[in-house]
Amino acid sequence: MTNQTVEFSPEAFKETLIGIRRHLHRHPELSNEEYHTTAYIAALLEQAGATITDYGLKTGVIAEVGGQQGGPVIALRADIDALPIQEETGLPYTSLYPGKMHACGHDFHTAALIGAVQHLKRQESQLKGTVRFLFQPAEEKAKGAQQIIDSGALENIRAVIGMHNKPDLPVGTIGITGGPLMAAADGFVVEIRGAGSHAAVPEAGTDPIVAASHIITALQSIVSRNVSALQSAVVSVTKVHSGSSWNIIPETAVLEGTIRTFDEAVRSRVLERFEQVVVGVAAALGAEATVRWLGGPPPVNNDPGLARLGEETADALGFHRVKPQPSPAGEDFAFYQRVVPGLFVFVGTSGSREWHHPSFDLDESALPVGAAFFADLAVRVLERFSTEEGEAS
Repeated sequence: MTNQTVEFSPEAFKETLIGIRRHLHRHPELSNEEYHTTAYIAALLEQAGATITDYGLKTGVIAEVGGQQGGPVIALRADIDALPIQEETGLPYTSLYPGKMHACGHDFHTAALIGAVQHLKRQESQLKGTVRFLFQPAEEKAKGAQQIIDSGALENIRAVIGMHNKPDLPVGTIGITGGPLMAAADGFVVEIRGAGSHAAVPEAGTDPIVAASHIITALQSIVSRNVSALQSAVVSVTKVHSGSSWNIIPETAVLEGTIRTFDEAVRSRVLERFEQVVVGVAAALGAEATVRWLGGPPPVNNDPGLARLGEETADALGFHRVKPQPSPAGEDFAFYQRVVPGLFVFVGTSGSREWHHPSFDLDESALPVGAAFFADLAVRVLERFSTEEGEAS
């Protein structure tokens, strides 16, 4: 591996981070398969002088900087996995692996967090506590955060901070808000069972396609009649499968799709009504229906106090700060926020394509922005917690 030692000039630092990001972009690995990525990150962290800690993870890296003065422990998190997408960017550092691509910018997150490690290592002796770095696998499967929690790496953590690149925000912009930022993402598989028959004699069977059609229509009433106009939810049926021939009424029909919500109470109500509608409409048409849930992350809900510190950090660094529109996309960072207070922010990357597009790319000049914001915010959070502990003692 080439030497990634950071020089202390801004331009050299930027070029180093770009090199890291492009190496990761060339070598994308899917969820829980990030073996090369894990080894590469670990080597860079060792070069930076961070302390790597073993939590028994198959993939992913946990490291620390600080602790020389004791004090609280906080966590900074980046996700490291790629997507099963064939890249179409045509970039000189395009993916070397067919059907795999960093189409969500996790290579950007990882490189920026490594930059934050380097920033914080340079001021380690002044840190009012310890910063634990979570290079998390399997975000795209919404499994990695829970793996980190189960490993024990979140124990004794006072706060956790993460970010996502945002293509529609310009470089130098940080999107920060307290409260909901990203949606709960629940998937569903509905199986409707009827009774097969010849298509010419439908009265001899129970048509699951007719039942499925009525269910799809009835599901749209959940948002319009069960969710307040002051709140929001999305119910989308995205896959319908049934039958194998033009003249046969099949036995079953299968619907798949997703539900997105920003509030846990709304989420609970929508999922409850979903099952009632599916089962009830099917029964009214003589069919039976079952719902299988594909568990996704809860809503990303930012701690207001951490959000205020994030705003102060963006202002102090001279970045443009905006209050972003909440995104209906899901993020398993939300699982951390069920355990400890957390802040998730958007970092502008002036991208031309949205997440998960085969031509997704971003402006790499945003890498030093993300690194500086992560590092400076970590310092401020540690100082705030240290002050509170001192006042309480």
